[in-house]
Amino acid sequence: MRTVNVDVAVIGAGSAGLSAYRTAKAAGATVVLIEGGAHGTTCARVGCMPSKLLIAAAEAAHSAARTAPFGVHVDGTVRVDGREVMRRVKGERDRFVGFVVEGVEKMPEADRLSGYARFIDDGLLQVGDHTKVSARSVVIATGSSPVVPAMYRALGDRVVINDDVFAWTDLPRRVAVVGAGVIGLELGQALSRLGVDVTVIGARGKVGPLTDPRITAYAAQVFGEAFRFEARTDVKTVSREGDEVRLRYRTHAGELRDATFDYVLVAAGRKPNVGSLGLENTSLALDEDGVPIYDPLTLQAGAQPVFIAGDVNGVLPLLHEAADEGRAAGSNAARFPHVAPLVRRAPISVVFSDPGIAMVGARHADLVADSFVTGEVSFEDQGRSRVMLRNRGLMHVYVDKMSRRFVGAEWIGPDAEHIAHLLAWSLQMGLTVDAMLDMPFYHPVVEEGLRTALRSAAEQLNAPHRR
Repeated sequence: MRTVNVDVAVIGAGSAGLSAYRTAKAAGATVVLIEGGAHGTTCARVGCMPSKLLIAAAEAAHSAARTAPFGVHVDGTVRVDGREVMRRVKGERDRFVGFVVEGVEKMPEADRLSGYARFIDDGLLQVGDHTKVSARSVVIATGSSPVVPAMYRALGDRVVINDDVFAWTDLPRRVAVVGAGVIGLELGQALSRLGVDVTVIGARGKVGPLTDPRITAYAAQVFGEAFRFEARTDVKTVSREGDEVRLRYRTHAGELRDATFDYVLVAAGRKPNVGSLGLENTSLALDEDGVPIYDPLTLQAGAQPVFIAGDVNGVLPLLHEAADEGRAAGSNAARFPHVAPLVRRAPISVVFSDPGIAMVGARHADLVADSFVTGEVSFEDQGRSRVMLRNRGLMHVYVDKMSRRFVGAEWIGPDAEHIAHLLAWSLQMGLTVDAMLDMPFYHPVVEEGLRTALRSAAEQLNAPHRR
């Protein structure tokens, strides 16, 4: 077994790990990037990109099936070929993964180690059965994995996670989606629009990441009209019968239901990938999930030169946040003991459902009561939305009473992913509601709905504003 001495060891070659590696190298440090699994990042392999490919196919099917209200009639029925759908999803997914792998392969061979890393002591790692790495600093960027509750594990290959969906060669007939978070909503709606009989089952009444009660209730109604959506259920029993799964659950209304499915897709949260790192062999203090206790600003674990970046820390499991954290961790690891706090961008979250869901800035649940006003707009009669027959949506914007600054928003509605960027930029610039209303709004666009919500907030503040 050989020993390698470096300034920085980065464990994990995902979005955060790659960013940490590049930043530490740019700072002049000697760096080794360690990866035991497949290269290609979670986003490219089983996350953002393949899910959007599936959603794109679903949107095509949905659009083709609803032309009649426009007076456009397509002869015959829309036929979805599941094999062709999955062939394109996997082909394009592999293309995206290839770009990432190509970038990794361009790194100097001496900077790359294949194998799972395990701490032997502070600053000393063993990679596989072939290499020991002595590092002045370590970046842990090992990501996270889906959680499968114990009651579903006995289902064998009839229980799947989002990773498995993108390995399908064809679409199944019936799927139960357990979890009404971002992944559950996106995949559940996409599969439903592609002709799969879908039931999405939530436990606590949540709809995606939403916390505003009125927006949540509206979203639950919208999705309940589009596919079988039970936001608040109690699953009693799960059993396998041949190649089928039987679920018995009680709805929020008290009705006991039995249903059979081909698969149960579990999207009930994720856990940090730290179990095999041997952290018990270090002097690091660990939390209840086994993750080193760290400073959320510097990402440093205690006083040790160890930094936690990306999905493994469970803060904001988003690609751009992972990349930012990777840069901060890589820089601090290379320059240790001189560490600097991470300056985060404005919080932004998007669910690629239809209508889309988005959140920017402070969540409604985190705002102090009576410190803000809520501007509202319904997209049901919003001009451009109605023209396109995409007029389902409700938006709340939150404005601080004292400073008049925009502080956050939660909504469901058309073009949510684009409006979210406008609001995130406004928040990061510290704009007041008045300054936002001074910005140009073209006509007719969906963004005019945002202006209506901002005007609603301004009126409550009893302040003059431009029309």
